[in-house]
Amino acid sequence: MLSASDNDLMCRTGRDAPMGKAMRHFWIPALLSSELPDPDCDPVHVELLGENFVAFRDSEGKVGLLDEFCCHRGASLTLGRSENCGLRCVYHGWLFAADGTVLETPNIPDPKFKTRFKAKAFPVREAGGIVWTYIGEPAAMPDFYDFPFLDAPASKLLPTVQIVGCNYVQVLEGLLDSSHLSLLHISQFTSESLPDIKFVQNTGHMQHDPAPRIEAQETEFGLHYGAVRVFGDRAETNVTAFISPFFILNPNDIYMAIVPMADDKCAFYSVWYDGVRDYGIDPLRSDQLRTVGLDRLEEYGMTRQTFYTASLPSRANGYRQDRDLVRAGHNSGICSFVQEDAIVCMSCGGVRDRSYEHLGTADMAIAQMYRTLLKSARQVAAGGKPVAYNLSVAELRGARVTLPVGTDWRTVVPRNVPEPAMA
Repeated sequence: MLSASDNDLMCRTGRDAPMGKAMRHFWIPALLSSELPDPDCDPVHVELLGENFVAFRDSEGKVGLLDEFCCHRGASLTLGRSENCGLRCVYHGWLFAADGTVLETPNIPDPKFKTRFKAKAFPVREAGGIVWTYIGEPAAMPDFYDFPFLDAPASKLLPTVQIVGCNYVQVLEGLLDSSHLSLLHISQFTSESLPDIKFVQNTGHMQHDPAPRIEAQETEFGLHYGAVRVFGDRAETNVTAFISPFFILNPNDIYMAIVPMADDKCAFYSVWYDGVRDYGIDPLRSDQLRTVGLDRLEEYGMTRQTFYTASLPSRANGYRQDRDLVRAGHNSGICSFVQEDAIVCMSCGGVRDRSYEHLGTADMAIAQMYRTLLKSARQVAAGGKPVAYNLSVAELRGARVTLPVGTDWRTVVPRNVPEPAMA
């Protein structure tokens, strides 16, 4: 269990909060490239760490990220028009370039006026199907990530984003919890309609053992852990890595990032990639989305456009749970993997109270994550750098393997923990 003060330290990510300051040391996913599909398409409102921005793609295809509110009189630039290689505020027609340069001020006759200031703009990188930004202090900007998927062709990638109505830590907890897969998702795993794809092949054994052996290890980047299920002489083993403060390297070819939008709302990015399979092309693309429920995000209010509609699962609508389905034998009464995970996280409340929780052996990785995040926040509060700051991530891995019983799972991911330097 955590004290209220430690829980706040870990969960609060505003600009003045220690964890918010820690997160502002990193490049952050802001939205999917596909959310800005064409030059001069509609701008998109972006929330990050309790702040509001507007993203747009200019006439030449370049992405800009500006403070949402116009630097003239504060109108929202999400109302603006993308045109003439900029974003035009509808209130007085001021036109801003992607780097914040003021291109036109049609209600101000002095031609020099617009040269005296710029709109607040933020660095942007577009890679791996994601638009990334850095909103921290310029002097502390780290190198951009070197994840393997960032330079991959679109045919090999399946990037997705879902919006979840709770604190980011609640979602991370679920991604570091192997035991719930055998329990919460049991009806999904035993469904006869699942396609014969790698995800299904890799996870089918979980239905037979809800109590895997969990071993967690602190690392330079955060932590990794092994979940081992023994069947006879074989150990079905999942290795998951947490790269502080956002990223999960899942055993099933998924790179994940859980990004706080506000303290009670987060964006859950998934990039399916293994360098071999054509995750970005049908039929695999559609099979993958359909298998885990990512094809039903709008229906469940889990997109930017539908989040504030009545479709979002909540206490008022019974979290969209189908009780008739439960009575018919379905475990959760919730339609698929993604929705099950999101709904149980949201049911805990916006920011979960951890002062009464009782963690067990199944929760070892979660407890280690708490320590990692608290360490990161405290280091920044003391004037230092956060855990995993400016580290190379290219060789870090999650893994799904079958091992002989008794084999140390760490041997599968030797690059996750560097060997000690020679004396």
